Amino acid sequence: MTPCFMCRCEDVTVGEVEHAIACGMTTIEEIKRYTGLGTGPCQGKECMGLVAAHLVARGLAAADELRPFTARPPAEPVTLAALAGGDANEP
Repeated sequence: MTPCFMCRCEDVTVGEVEHAIACGMTTIEEIKRYTGLGTGPCQGKECMGLVAAHLVARGLAAADELRPFTARPPAEPVTLAALAGGDANEP
């Protein structure tokens, strides 16, 4: 069976969100911290609505009570060389 992704940036599946819910997490922030949902390049623009709708559909939250998480982009740009552990001055 092919997994259904809720967060494409971080490859978080509906099953992983369901597991988080089974562990007692019922807020968007808790699910984000447990699964990594919303921490990718889109900062939740693609998936926050999906997880909110999922929580409402499951009867775990009222739509007017849900609170979004705060997107936190990197403090400063990072080069790919720095992430790869290479020397940024090398050709």
